Amino acid sequence: MVSIDNGAATANGHAAAAAKAAVSDGAVYPLASQANGAQPENDSSRKRKMTSLPLEVGTRVNCRWRDGKYHPVKVIERRKLPSGGANDYEYYVHYTEFNRRLDEWVKLEQLDLNSVETDVDEKVEDKVTSLKMTRHQKRKIDETHVEGHEELDAASLREHEEFTKVKNIATIELGRYEIETWYFSPFPPEYNDCTKLFFCEFCLNFMKRKEQLQRHMRKCDLKHPPGDEIYRNGTLSMFEVDGKKNKVYGQNLCYLAKLFLDHKTLYYDVDLFLFYVLCECDDRGCHMVGYFSKEKHSEESYNLACILTLPPYQRKGYGKFLIAFSYELSKKEGKVGTPERPLSDLGLLSYRGYWTRVLLDILKKHKGNISIKELSDMTAIKAEDILSTLQSLELIQYRKGQHVICADPKVLDRHLKAAGRGGLEVDVSKLIWTPYKEQS
Repeated sequence: MVSIDNGAATANGHAAAAAKAAVSDGAVYPLASQANGAQPENDSSRKRKMTSLPLEVGTRVNCRWRDGKYHPVKVIERRKLPSGGANDYEYYVHYTEFNRRLDEWVKLEQLDLNSVETDVDEKVEDKVTSLKMTRHQKRKIDETHVEGHEELDAASLREHEEFTKVKNIATIELGRYEIETWYFSPFPPEYNDCTKLFFCEFCLNFMKRKEQLQRHMRKCDLKHPPGDEIYRNGTLSMFEVDGKKNKVYGQNLCYLAKLFLDHKTLYYDVDLFLFYVLCECDDRGCHMVGYFSKEKHSEESYNLACILTLPPYQRKGYGKFLIAFSYELSKKEGKVGTPERPLSDLGLLSYRGYWTRVLLDILKKHKGNISIKELSDMTAIKAEDILSTLQSLELIQYRKGQHVICADPKVLDRHLKAAGRGGLEVDVSKLIWTPYKEQS
């Protein structure tokens, strides 16, 4: 689901049509104007007319996007149109300025054939693209993500991108929403011919056709996730789902989440995980908003493995709520916690925002000295995360062999304002939960 409106089609359709008319069966022929000795044309016009169709995978060209403007893309894949001629193809393109979740199939008329490039040094091109984009642009595109590829070496990253380069499912229907997907998800082979899937919003079973979903909904008894409700505050509920007790639900949730998380490993063995599913509740049932997962037993003190807010519910404070909730569980366990590493730079921004707000609120209210150990005990945030956060805010100094927190009230206010709003509050009095270790 993308919030940018579709732009009106701009010119250049004529250019594409002209170039297409000059080509037959992949061979390049001169146009009539060239054959009749017309005036020499400029380089861009000649380049367009000499472009061989269909375009090769790897070609770089400008493409008209939904904002009506042209953006640089790389052709990732191509496929022949069933009812077209020899050169009638559509192309799967990656917008080099944007995150992979905006990759899509486009028609030839959306491409500006004047701009075709086939021999570009990728490292130079990527560097130029990076310089063109401001930090704000990068953050705006990716701010809903807490995922990166930092744990993959170059070979693994290439293998991952090759395997997942083309989205297999374009849209899903979940409850009252139709949602555009962002990434590839490895659904079973029998779904290879589907571009849209229909999910039951309660049990997360998925079907190929709307009629199948309608029949299923008449039989499905669930009106909420199949687990224990551990939190209820107004219309907001949190359910804890044990992957071992609800294996199919856990696997279906992973299939669904993978459509919106790029590199995250899809675990078929969900027995080792607990899933915390956040829902908005009304008289029709409890509708999934997002979730986070955590390992039942983490040797590294991870209190969160994977986190997702579904696109229709983003920018409403639910992501911050899920992060805060994971720390409230850690407090109940009597442990410090930290998200699974590595974090992308943008993922680190999401957590750094939470850590900043929590720590500065305490520093503002606290009178006298306070140690990092005391902050960790109060917040369940790992000492290393506290130290790195305060260092990034330049609120900590190293004196006489120990770290000293320097908390000037005006500086704290400035940092709190920059950190933004904290999102929805977790009312701990509404949390009724027994840690997993005690349950077993």
